[in-house]
Amino acid sequence: MAAGKIGSWVAALLLMSVPAAAADVSGVIRENLDTSVRPQDDMFRFANGRWLRDVPIPPDRSSYGVQQLMIERALLRQRAIAEAALTSSDPEARKVGALYASFMDEAAIDAAGLKPIAAELAAIEAIDNTRDIAAMMGRLDRRGLVVPISTYVAPDARDSRHYALWLSQNDLGLPGKEYYLAADADADFAEKRAAFRRHVAALLGLAGDAQPERHAEAILALETEIARLQWRPVDRRDPRKTYNPKSAVGLRDLAPGFDWTAYFAGAGIDRAPTVTIARQPDYLAGVAALTATVPVDTWKAYFRYLLVSGIAPYLPTPFAAEHFAFNEGVVRGARTQPERWKRAIQLIERLIGEASGKLYVERHFMPQTKADVDAMVKNLFDAYAERIRTLDWMQPATKAQALEKLAAMEVKIGFPDRWRDYAALTLRPDDLAGNVLRAQQFEFDRQHQRVGRAVDRDEWQMAVAMPDAYYAPLTNEIAFPAGILQAPLYNPDADAAYNYGSTGATIGHEMSHGFDNRGSGYDAQGNLRDWWTAADHAEYDRRTAKLVAQFDQFEPLPGQHVDGKLVLSENIADLAGLSIAWRAYLKSLDGRTPPVIDGLTAAQRFFLGYAQGYLGKRRDENLLALIKGNPHAPEEYRVNGILAHLPAFHAAFGVKAGDAMYLARGERAEIW
Repeated sequence: MAAGKIGSWVAALLLMSVPAAAADVSGVIRENLDTSVRPQDDMFRFANGRWLRDVPIPPDRSSYGVQQLMIERALLRQRAIAEAALTSSDPEARKVGALYASFMDEAAIDAAGLKPIAAELAAIEAIDNTRDIAAMMGRLDRRGLVVPISTYVAPDARDSRHYALWLSQNDLGLPGKEYYLAADADADFAEKRAAFRRHVAALLGLAGDAQPERHAEAILALETEIARLQWRPVDRRDPRKTYNPKSAVGLRDLAPGFDWTAYFAGAGIDRAPTVTIARQPDYLAGVAALTATVPVDTWKAYFRYLLVSGIAPYLPTPFAAEHFAFNEGVVRGARTQPERWKRAIQLIERLIGEASGKLYVERHFMPQTKADVDAMVKNLFDAYAERIRTLDWMQPATKAQALEKLAAMEVKIGFPDRWRDYAALTLRPDDLAGNVLRAQQFEFDRQHQRVGRAVDRDEWQMAVAMPDAYYAPLTNEIAFPAGILQAPLYNPDADAAYNYGSTGATIGHEMSHGFDNRGSGYDAQGNLRDWWTAADHAEYDRRTAKLVAQFDQFEPLPGQHVDGKLVLSENIADLAGLSIAWRAYLKSLDGRTPPVIDGLTAAQRFFLGYAQGYLGKRRDENLLALIKGNPHAPEEYRVNGILAHLPAFHAAFGVKAGDAMYLARGERAEIW
């Protein structure tokens, strides 16, 4: 049955699921194939074309694809868990139920009005000088709100055994610098700026501001000045440029007019650490200077906006509606808000993800899945080690340290061995905004109390039900939560070829981040240290430059190109991960000849698994925001752009000169 005729996300989800009906299940979702397209010309649309044609982006989404479909399944499962949790005998489960109940009680939310943030509004109103501005910036940061100068806790990049306090620039109301700084003649960006000004005025008006339009104009001007100071996304991702340790004296010298003591006190940090790491020193100095030159009245209006904007989804309906209309509607193109219960579950996952994740794993994560994935991981590591040993472009000294790093890489599959403790967090079934502020401050304090202490290597950095994965360079670990180990990315009933092309390539992708243009700067222990020879650096740059040049040519929207340097690390990981997954799949065969299933060879199933793993589409607004600030390229290019470099893909589908997917050998990037 065609999904377009059903017209719902449920239908799309059904198309993504493959039943275990036969002994040999290809895993390929044949309903999604568009056989009118030649794979030699457009593998992305050959693999996904029917789905792209028949399944619309739901009105509550600005993008739709594999990850969103897995999210939908996880949300349904977590809804049942949350609805039963309030009456559980387990105290932590009751916290899940209380948070869910508080989100669903719209009457209580509307009745509370602005009372949950009254203390913060009063504190903002009392601001009188630049010291107060610094203190309020720290206070709002502690409450989990977005402020121009923010702190976070992570391992020290030069001493990865211990946690350090990092200072960083933060996001603004629009997705990136260009939204503020592009000329008015650029209609897309000019319209977004005008919409932002109206949005700020609307939120301030709802909060009782007597001059919302005047303050909105001043806030747009202030954010424009902050945008001028911000580092570009490529530079923000450079681990060496962003490592700038500062003593207390060094911070004062960096921003002599900024009261760092007041800032840290506002954040609840009684004693500033001996060393703080400044990610963007000139940005921090520039924002600090603005606290002295921009009128106090403007800063007060700005903090009111940041407070109300940050908590708007949890305030009465007009606030939540305005927040969605701008942030998801104007900026990213969504048409309607997701159902309330979905938003409730997403909040639970963000605030107390390990409490809900523990319940999720008990019900929905099979031990056999973990065992099967562990076996796949072993083959991937063996294949990667073999490949490093046989590289013809890397010097023996660098190879030895690469192998050491690979061997030291920790793998986390499914869920943590030790769950987080939320006993000290108070969550009430009738206080949504209060719950959010308390939970965000709880997490801030939990993190900041660890500065200077030994790093907890068992801790996970992603919610268990999240259909995503990560590599953390400072701890040299990869993690694959239970949420990502589900169909269609992982199908336990499918032939291995498809799963190696989808899940195997994803695992290989994260492994490869340890050796991409960013991760390769960290050693086996997670310390920022150059362990490459100069010759290896030069050859690596020469090879990866082909990816930069190739992706610079892609134009997802008229006049808007992909930034090849910005997406380089993810492209390296895509290419390397897929290459290693292919080698690991061949290794898994142990000399056996794989069967032809559904008329597809094992190699074809492998590459279809990869291509269907990136099924997705985006609204233009979302696509623009992606290419202006996200290190991932649009899905189409992550398939077609990457596959064109692999000889095994050319052989599997008979790609030859003249085909659109053909890339001459001299233009291919061979890295791992």
